Amino acid sequence: MSTTSLPTARARQKTRVSYHRLRAWLVACAVRPEAGLWLVIQLAILHAVLWTFILINLKAAQDVHMDVAEAYGWGQKFLLGYGKPPPLSGWVAGLWFKVFPAADWATYALAMATVSVGMVICWFVSLRVVDARRAFLVVVMIALYPIFNFKGFKYNPDLLQLVTLPLLVLAYLNAFEKRSWRSGILLGLAGALALMTKYWVLTMIGAIGLAALIHPDRLRFLSSPAPWVAIATMVAAMIPHIVWLADAHFVPLTYAGDTYSLQDKSQVHQLVAGYALHNLGLLALPVALAALAMALVPPWVKLLLRAPSRIVTRAWARGANAGVNVSQALNVWIIQVIVAFGPPLGALVFSIYMKTDWGISLFFLVPLALVAIPALRVQGAALFNIAAIWLVLSAATLAASPLIAAREMAANAGNTATYGARSELARKLTQEWHMRFASRWAVVAGTMETIQPMVFYSPDHPSPFTPNEAWASGLTSLDDVKRYGFIGVFDATDERLPKFEKWVSEVAPNAERMVMSTRRFTHGKAGPAMSWNVYIVPPGKQ
Repeated sequence: MSTTSLPTARARQKTRVSYHRLRAWLVACAVRPEAGLWLVIQLAILHAVLWTFILINLKAAQDVHMDVAEAYGWGQKFLLGYGKPPPLSGWVAGLWFKVFPAADWATYALAMATVSVGMVICWFVSLRVVDARRAFLVVVMIALYPIFNFKGFKYNPDLLQLVTLPLLVLAYLNAFEKRSWRSGILLGLAGALALMTKYWVLTMIGAIGLAALIHPDRLRFLSSPAPWVAIATMVAAMIPHIVWLADAHFVPLTYAGDTYSLQDKSQVHQLVAGYALHNLGLLALPVALAALAMALVPPWVKLLLRAPSRIVTRAWARGANAGVNVSQALNVWIIQVIVAFGPPLGALVFSIYMKTDWGISLFFLVPLALVAIPALRVQGAALFNIAAIWLVLSAATLAASPLIAAREMAANAGNTATYGARSELARKLTQEWHMRFASRWAVVAGTMETIQPMVFYSPDHPSPFTPNEAWASGLTSLDDVKRYGFIGVFDATDERLPKFEKWVSEVAPNAERMVMSTRRFTHGKAGPAMSWNVYIVPPGKQ
C-alpha cells in the first residue's frame, strides 16, 4: 500500500466508526424507556420546525387556505358550535393566536405543531402494541407520510383529528388492557374530545366498538366496567354541545345533508375511486421508504408475509419473542380495516360526496398495522436508515422549496383560487373603512369563501356574517350588522350574487357600491388580478 493512500484509509475508517457510533446511539435511545420519549419529542420538534420553514417557502406567493382563515375566525369567540363543525378546532386556533400573530407563518407552524403532537401520541399508541424498536420505526414512517408534512399545510378539523383520533385509540387500547372504571373514564373523555373535533370521527368510534365486539377477548372487556363507564362519560361530556345543537336546530347536520348528498350514482363511484387511489398513493411513500430502510441492512432482509391465521397463531404462542402484543395488534388491524373500507362502502350505499381529505384521519394506523406483523424482522440498523432518509428528504425539500414554489407559480399564474390577492383586498378595505368612519371595521358580509380571508388578513379582524346561509357561524348577528355597519364583498362571477344583492337592498338600501381590484406581487412577480363587488354600509345608518 502506498503512503498516500493511508490518510484516505484512515478517514474511511473514522467515518465507519462515527457511523456505527451514531447508529448505536440512535438505536440505544430508541429502545431505552427513559430516552425513547425524549428522542421522539426531539424528532417531532425538528419535524415541525423544518416543515414550517418548507411551507413558508412553498406558500410564499399564496394566501392562507380558506379553512385556516375560517378556523382563525372561529377562535375569536369560544362558542359551543360554529354552524358547521363542533368547536374544538376553533378553540385550539383561538388559543394559538392569542400567543402568535395572524400571519401566514403562524398558520403553518400551527399545522406542523398539530401533526407533530399527533406523531408523539402515535408513538405512545405503538408502545401498546409493539416493542420500542418497532415503535420508533412507526413514528418515522408517520413523519414520511405526506399527510404529516406537505399535505398537512392547512390547519382545520380534518388535521386536528390527527391528534384526537390517536388519543382515542390510545385510550381504547389502555381500557382494553386494564378494563377498569378509570380507564373507561379516560376512554369516554377521549371519545368526547374526538367528537368535538368533527362528527366524522363517528367512523372511528364505530370501528372501535366493532373491534371490541369482534376481538377474541371481547367477553373479558365487555364484562368489565370500562366500556360502559366510557359510554356514560362520553355522553355526559357531550351534553353542553348537544344542548347547543338542539338550540341551533341541528344546523350542522342540515349543512352536512345539503352539502354532501349526491344524486348522480356515477359521480359517487368516481369520487370513491378517487378517494381510494389518493389515499393509497399517499400511503405508498412511507411504506416504500420503510421497506428501503430495512432492505439496506446487510444481510438483505426478506419480508416474510405469512397467511394472517398463521401469523396470529404463532405470534400469540411466542408473544414477547416477536416484539408484538398480538392481542392489541389484532385491535389495530380490525380498526384499520374497518375505517379503510367502511366509509367508501357507506358512500356508495348512501350516495355521499366523498372528499379525499376525509381520509386524512383514517389511515394513521397503517404504519403500525404493518410493523405489528410478527413475521417482519426489524433490525436496529433499519432505525438509523429510516431516520436518515427522513432527514435527507426534509433537508432536500427545504433547499428546493423556493425553486418548487417559483415553478408552481409560473405554471399556474392565472389561478386566482391559489394566487388571488385576497390579503391585499382585506388591507385596502380596512383603509377605506378607517378613512371614511375613523372606527374599527367590525363586520364583513358575503360568502364564506370570500370573507374568511378578510377576517384573517384585516388588522381589524371583522366578524364574518353569511346571509342566506342556514349554517351561519354565530360569531355575529343581523343586529350587529345594523348597529356596526358592514362591508359586503362578493365575487362578481358567483351565481349567488343576485341573492346577495337582494339581501343588501333589503337590509341597507343606501349601501355604497363599488368594484375593487387587487393584484399580489411576490419576489417581483405579479399574481393574477382579481375584482370584487364591494358594498359599504356605515354604522347605524340602516
